[in-house]
Amino acid sequence: MTVHFDAIIIGTGQAGPSLAARLAGAGRKVAIIERKLFGGTCVNTGCIPTKTLVASAYAAHLARHAADYGVTIDGSIKVDMKRVKARKDEVSGKSRQGVEKWLKGLANCNVFEGHARFESPTAVRVNGDVLEAKQIFINAGGRALVPTMPGLDQVGYLTNSTMMEVDFLPAHLIIVGGSYVGLEFGQMYRRFGSQVTIVEKGPRLIAREDEDVSQGVLDILRNGGVNIEANAECMEVEKRGEQVAVKLDCAGGSREVVGSHLLLAVGRVPNTDELGLDRAGVKTDARGYIVVDDELRTNVPGIWAIGDCNGRGAFTHTSYNDYEIVADNLLNGDHRGVKDRLTAYGLFIDPPLGRAGMTEAEIRKTGRKALVGKRPMTRVGRAVEKGETQGFMKIAVDADTGQILGAAILGVGGDETIHSILDVMYAKAPYTVLQRSVNIHPTVAELIPTILGELKPMV
Repeated sequence: MTVHFDAIIIGTGQAGPSLAARLAGAGRKVAIIERKLFGGTCVNTGCIPTKTLVASAYAAHLARHAADYGVTIDGSIKVDMKRVKARKDEVSGKSRQGVEKWLKGLANCNVFEGHARFESPTAVRVNGDVLEAKQIFINAGGRALVPTMPGLDQVGYLTNSTMMEVDFLPAHLIIVGGSYVGLEFGQMYRRFGSQVTIVEKGPRLIAREDEDVSQGVLDILRNGGVNIEANAECMEVEKRGEQVAVKLDCAGGSREVVGSHLLLAVGRVPNTDELGLDRAGVKTDARGYIVVDDELRTNVPGIWAIGDCNGRGAFTHTSYNDYEIVADNLLNGDHRGVKDRLTAYGLFIDPPLGRAGMTEAEIRKTGRKALVGKRPMTRVGRAVEKGETQGFMKIAVDADTGQILGAAILGVGGDETIHSILDVMYAKAPYTVLQRSVNIHPTVAELIPTILGELKPMV
């Protein structure tokens, strides 16, 4: 059976439902397709469930350190992993159910459950139905990358998705991958009570960050009891009875880690390999990401790619912005584009990292003259009062224009405080606007004007 629509949306991740609602509200007849779980990665295996787990881990950590605050807790601190998982499932489940209920209750919107495959540039097959539309939006998301690694086919392993089913405490969790996913799970499970070792192929954690940020994160994790093994260029996996061993050295070296469970956290791949994109003529790059222009149009007229599958952002907030770009361009006649978006993201270890704009390394590559200000969290009253003084704050400014080029806040409240800087960057206002602001005491943000008043040439 063939059914005609004005628009078809493939996937219910962050960008899809809002686009469906916006188009349907404008009187368009919309079809939205979901093959598995409503809400996509963020709702089911990403942001919402992992940050719920982080909250449980923080509660355990704070309970263990209650005496530091003059609070006595009688008895030992125990973590009930089944209850931790149940809480996570409840929070994530409510969000997923909310997305499904919202979509199925939308006027002018038809929900199809099944796997979508292109039949042509204007037709998509779902189960036994063929859906046709002049506008199709691919919002297929991504999944965990499983790397090619000797011996991996001989052992059991976890990914960020299958970690969501863990309701027990691994004795020793080995995590391959020293970036955002691996670091968050590493600290989390250490606080739950596991021994944790993070293995990183490169010389330092989160290599995209400046070296001082990488070192600061390393210090935070090591201070919390997480083991770090870097420079593991030739990893090989081996089953050792009931355990798993990860060999770390080239040419048969002796360095290895033996643990009870293995988590792979080495990146993501787009869910574009089973969409029949060749039948629509949609181009992908060497990594499988759909190639799009600044307004998220593919090479085929009438087809857009939004969210993680287009390689133009890897976050929930960038996916939502993709929806805003496409909807405003289509319905309001705007010409918004990805070029208008500033880099911004968080690393949700504790304390967190908030990042905006360029790193110092990126600024140096441009050849610009820049100024930089930096302050350790030991000199931030709010952090001292809370007893959480790890990390630092750093802001870089263009020496000629006075515009803020980038910032990193690694410390308590860093994931929220960074937005005061980010907003000024979007306004393209000079740093003096922030420098002369009167911020509330005692907060982390009150030190931003102080830092901007102590700028020095970047060396």
